[in-house]
Amino acid sequence: MYDIVVCFGNKVAKAGGAKWKSMTEADKAPYVAKADKRKTDYEKNMEAYNKKLAQGTNAAEDDGSEVDEEDGSGEEEEDD
Repeated sequence: MYDIVVCFGNKVAKAGGAKWKSMTEADKAPYVAKADKRKTDYEKNMEAYNKKLAQGTNAAEDDGSEVDEEDGSGEEEEDD
């Protein structure tokens, strides 16, 4: 099964790369702009995260995004 996924994934990656290379700069512009915005957002979020770590607080605890490790639902289970 793994071999099929890797083989298919390689073909998709090659086709995507070929398509990207064949596009003009004007065709690529919306994708490049979106990537630049996401990169800026990522860098801003990482800066805030690193600042929280430097202050000694755990960023995962501060933002309230706890996830139950067993099922990933984020809801706590009640004992009956």
